[in-house]
Amino acid sequence: MPIQLVQFVPPGSVPPGHRCGKVINRWRLLAAILMCLIVAACGTRPGEGALAINTAPAPEARVHDILIATTRARDDRPDTYFNGERREAGLDFAEAQISVPPNHQPGKIEWPATFPGDPQTEFVARGASYIDSEAAFTTRLNNSLAQRPKGERTIFIFIHGYNTNFAEGLYRFTQFIHDAEFPGVPLLFTWASRGQLQDYVYDLNSAAIARDSLERTVRIAAESKAENIVIMAHSMGNWLLLETGARVPRQERDKLMRKVDHVVMAAPDIDIDLFKAQLRRMGKPETPYIVVVSRDDRALRASRAIAGGKERVGAYSNDEELAELGAVVVDLTGLKGDDAANHGKFAQLAEFTPELRSALFQANVTEIHPNQGDALTSAGSNLGAFVGSTAQIAVTLPITLITAPIALATGNR
Repeated sequence: MPIQLVQFVPPGSVPPGHRCGKVINRWRLLAAILMCLIVAACGTRPGEGALAINTAPAPEARVHDILIATTRARDDRPDTYFNGERREAGLDFAEAQISVPPNHQPGKIEWPATFPGDPQTEFVARGASYIDSEAAFTTRLNNSLAQRPKGERTIFIFIHGYNTNFAEGLYRFTQFIHDAEFPGVPLLFTWASRGQLQDYVYDLNSAAIARDSLERTVRIAAESKAENIVIMAHSMGNWLLLETGARVPRQERDKLMRKVDHVVMAAPDIDIDLFKAQLRRMGKPETPYIVVVSRDDRALRASRAIAGGKERVGAYSNDEELAELGAVVVDLTGLKGDDAANHGKFAQLAEFTPELRSALFQANVTEIHPNQGDALTSAGSNLGAFVGSTAQIAVTLPITLITAPIALATGNR
């Protein structure tokens, strides 16, 4: 990845205390943070040809069929499908089959050293194709739902964040549903992020342009044969999700969300004041949002510097205040991230105990009593035996239970 260097005014060239000096210091801090992120991002990232099809046998690899709704422009380069430019209008559709190797480590993506990769040891594409109309996409969605038994006809919509190209969003979503052992139909909503650190404003405008298309995608899911829907957004994808919801009239929004069991907001890159204002405007949801936060998120620290120093929801320090707004807070600050920026910790959630995954997907964990900590430690993964029925609790789960310290806080409803 090319690295752009910014030349700053040498120290001493601006009078102490001068406003320009404060601006320069802010951008020096931002540059240092961004350099850390650039180093992290210069690891393995997919590029052109990331969906090259591999047909080699790998009986123990598991293939996941992902449906795709997108505002990206199509890419004519072989095995690439979509790029970071914006589609002129409306939605485009596709599907892809991605296999996960038998040696997969939860929370990680085993990227191919070269494409099309090795299905025994790496994520590989098994198939991909465009779907040329909304009607054909809807038929494909309903057929996928019909193939599943009752109780598993769930649609999981994932909305990726800033600095994410098409293949990254697709492979990350595959990793998450694989680790979560999600049995329903995965649907990736991918908007026109260029996948470049320097294109933050472009990405933000692309997210704004995608609001109508996200609403339409949720409507397609709501009008399908699905029994229920789970929506998860990451980073700037949460801004898109929040703004989409806020602009839909309350009565229409309630109708649109009637099948939605959970909305998971992972590392939201949203101004905390905007978040509060929009939630107060929309009112407390019938089912609380699950907000995944981590106060050591370096990417959100950079976003905060760009945004005038306003805290981002995904790194907000007051879990209780978020809970009062109607959120269930999952605090991952104590969890060691797999990425240098600590911005992708949400990807590690799926590997935790089935009971915690059930809290995310089935809404049956509302309280854990603080005085049950010792019992939880000795009980191993049997968290379900200690689940209560009321809220307003904050507790740190023992490391022996889920392999990492995680705090849960829920608001009084």
